[in-house]
Amino acid sequence: MKPVRCHVARPFVSAVLAAVLMLGAGASLAGCASSDGDNNNNNSTTTTGSSSSGGYSFTDALGTQVTVNKPQRVVACMGSFAAIWELSGGSLVGVTDDAVQDYNIASSVTSVGEFNAPSLEAIIALDPDFVIMTASSSGQAGTTSQTSLKEGLESSGITVAYFQVTTFEDYLAMLETCTNITGRSDLYEKNGTAVLTAIDEIRASVGDGPRPTVLLMTTYSGGTRVQGSSTMTGAMLHDLKADNLADQNASLLRDFSLEAVIEANPDFIFVVPMGLDDAAALRNLEEATETNPAWAALDAVKNGRYIILDKKYFQYKPNERWAESYQILYDKLYG
Repeated sequence: MKPVRCHVARPFVSAVLAAVLMLGAGASLAGCASSDGDNNNNNSTTTTGSSSSGGYSFTDALGTQVTVNKPQRVVACMGSFAAIWELSGGSLVGVTDDAVQDYNIASSVTSVGEFNAPSLEAIIALDPDFVIMTASSSGQAGTTSQTSLKEGLESSGITVAYFQVTTFEDYLAMLETCTNITGRSDLYEKNGTAVLTAIDEIRASVGDGPRPTVLLMTTYSGGTRVQGSSTMTGAMLHDLKADNLADQNASLLRDFSLEAVIEANPDFIFVVPMGLDDAAALRNLEEATETNPAWAALDAVKNGRYIILDKKYFQYKPNERWAESYQILYDKLYG
């Protein structure tokens, strides 16, 4: 059975939110283009910030009190963070390479290296007054961390804040922090609460009928992994009242087992290709499954519910387009 490929969902009509969700300004984040933190539990810090003549103060994802006063030279060391800063009305002087490759960055910027290895020297050379970094680990087994640069930046007199984003609520909290720094509450409404309104409408559309069972997988040239509800896409599926089989069988998260998948027989199988080569990633999964005749007998495969998800919405953080990601999943589950 040929997999169904998801395309861009229809646009949403923004509405004014009747009750603004006040999550604290100290957001936490997990990642973006490099799938940073997508398999980590969300442990966001959400404490309300405050403004004064000395600037805007908030608590970041590391529990550090940070004060920022109208920064003009900002460096963002993650693509999705760079995009969030621009959505908040800010401009950038430096970014990691994924910001240019995977997000429509409007600022004229200088590269400070790869997302998983930003250069301390390159950042300092730009003379920034604010650096935005991720609190999540990346690389093989989570061995690379931007937190190792904290001491070097602070000893150079540079203000640095760490965030972590996994869910839409995390994105909303970071956006609130950034728009409080820039003083652009209008952009918080446009890129945050209006998106929340659209998402709430989608969530409310889910009926009380039987909950579909789902298996969510990421595949790359070196293997396949199953994701639970603590990941970005897993959290959206949970919001849409889908039962993730990995939540019921934790062994699926440790090792991809074709036999376990066949035994679980989910209603839907969602796959997110990872890495730079989607074709190679999908080929790896096909080679692992097509040799077993039982794969074709799975309900999801037989019923055209083996679905390849667009990495633009389900690997990279969708930011202001998060409602579109919800709509894509809703249409596949209930459309």
